Amino acid sequence: MQNKYHGIIPPIVTPVNRDENIDEQGFRALIEYCIKGGIHGFLVAGTNGETMQLTQCERNNAIRIMLDQVKGRVPVIAGCMDTSTRRVIENIKALEDMGGTCAAVTPIFYDRHTSQDETVRHFEKILKETNVELFIYNIPSFTGIKLITDTVIKIAEIDERVVGYKDSTAAFTDFLKVVERFRDTPFSVLSGATPQAVAGLLMGCDGFVPALGPAFPEMFVSAYEVAISKNVDLARKYDSLVRESGKILGMTKNATAAAKFAISLRGHIDKRVIMPQDYIQPEEEAKIKAKLEEIDAMYAELKK
Repeated sequence: MQNKYHGIIPPIVTPVNRDENIDEQGFRALIEYCIKGGIHGFLVAGTNGETMQLTQCERNNAIRIMLDQVKGRVPVIAGCMDTSTRRVIENIKALEDMGGTCAAVTPIFYDRHTSQDETVRHFEKILKETNVELFIYNIPSFTGIKLITDTVIKIAEIDERVVGYKDSTAAFTDFLKVVERFRDTPFSVLSGATPQAVAGLLMGCDGFVPALGPAFPEMFVSAYEVAISKNVDLARKYDSLVRESGKILGMTKNATAAAKFAISLRGHIDKRVIMPQDYIQPEEEAKIKAKLEEIDAMYAELKK
């Protein structure tokens, strides 16, 4: 039986207008495009969604629009990470008021981390003061601390409302330890390291969170379905395709700019990133457009 949170759950980008407020029409159109492509859920207001570049008002607005557009058709995980436990609790309270039911929570950031235990306490306090389900989000490049496997397991065992784990450490051996610990349980283990995702699915993880999911929704869904069917020969081909698509993110200084531009080529949103990030250059746009077309052609051939 599949867990509630499974499959392809992209960390959706947040389209903005010239004032850096949400482009609601474009955002709704992008959400629909993803759902029609078979996406299994969404992570809104995550790293790829420029959550900490948005104002608090617009961050909440992005979550509100997502929940309203999805209307329960697929699960929505809302990024509620922040710089203190109290701030995270306030973010989750706002999510609860909007009708949201699941929050992604990282260790706090912009902080002098002194132990793994501080993040355990962080989750304990959040669970006492909120009612939603929680996803543990391990992304040391942005938080300044890597949660070790024992800490992840300890947090997961605090309460049944801790329902999943998104791993963006790219430490594959540690990831597989978590996969093995929660095999055949309702606890979902998702890969945030796309180049390792197909291999992770073959080893039993529940899904992955590709930044370029909204650019290639059907392709990523196909990769997921092939991998969980344990068709190793075909999965190997999809693994190559998935890793080839990931080259797009390295074609600019700013991976978010690359993702937004690639997704904008599908016709729903603008490529704009939020200040003061580096934006994409014309010569980079040409390379990304060519790579996107190459990936589309490779996928069409693979489907045959």
